Amino acid sequence: MKSNILNLSSLKAALLISGALFLGACGGDAKKENTEADKGSSGAAAVTIKGSDTVLPLAQQEAERFMAKNPGASITVVGGGTGVGLSALQEGTTDIAMASRELKTEEKLKLKGAKKDVKEALIAYDALSVIVHPNNPVTQLTREQLEGIFTGKIANWKEVGGNDEKIVAYSRETSSGTYEFFREHVLDKKNYANGILMMPATGSIVQSVGQTQGAIGYVGLAYETKEVKPLAISYDQGKTFVAPSVEAAMDKTYPISRPLFFFYDATAESKVKPFIDYVLSEEGQKTVQEIGYIPLSK
Repeated sequence: MKSNILNLSSLKAALLISGALFLGACGGDAKKENTEADKGSSGAAAVTIKGSDTVLPLAQQEAERFMAKNPGASITVVGGGTGVGLSALQEGTTDIAMASRELKTEEKLKLKGAKKDVKEALIAYDALSVIVHPNNPVTQLTREQLEGIFTGKIANWKEVGGNDEKIVAYSRETSSGTYEFFREHVLDKKNYANGILMMPATGSIVQSVGQTQGAIGYVGLAYETKEVKPLAISYDQGKTFVAPSVEAAMDKTYPISRPLFFFYDATAESKVKPFIDYVLSEEGQKTVQEIGYIPLSK
């Protein structure tokens, strides 16, 4: 009887040991599955991209095409403005920050303070379109007239050859790289008028201008629709007016053009480089031109 009891005890011990080994193996498999879920079935890490609304349509299209070629890849693209993307990069909540302007000195200092070794990738160029309601008879403006409108010195369309109608000016909000670029390169670094209507997204400007007779705003070229009318712009005090287009931006005859960037932390380079390399490839740059941006080379 004693021998049987010992045998049963030995059997229980063996079962406990084998059960523990089985659970340990399951735990290892579960961890492995979670890691694989983070990476995707191909082993590629999931990438988050956030920032400029100007870059947003381009990044979304590039991401869709990249994922179609790399089924295991996972890329999430969110807008919000250049400033929002750079703040997220500083906080470590995005892998890539989209930007429609270069970094400011204070942003570089904040990123350095957050121990971010930030790298820059120039991915394309964009032309900035000045848009009005389609019924507006005005077809062209000088840089000086645009400065007057957005700083509040010109308040009626009749002052620039239009109808006797109040000008309703729309702008992006202060976190936008487009806001900063327009202020620096069109308003000659002057402040916007207090009555300017600040909009949270570029699409909001297109919608508002298309629904308001006396409206004017500025958007990335890729955002142009039939609901608004782009104006020809002069940077030589009215001698030459050029309408916004990919061709005019590429040959540099259209004056309001700007670079578009991806910014990322050097520690994430191996994670983001496959996608950035794709955007910079011949195929990626073809996408740039297809959806209304200007590729890095003709």
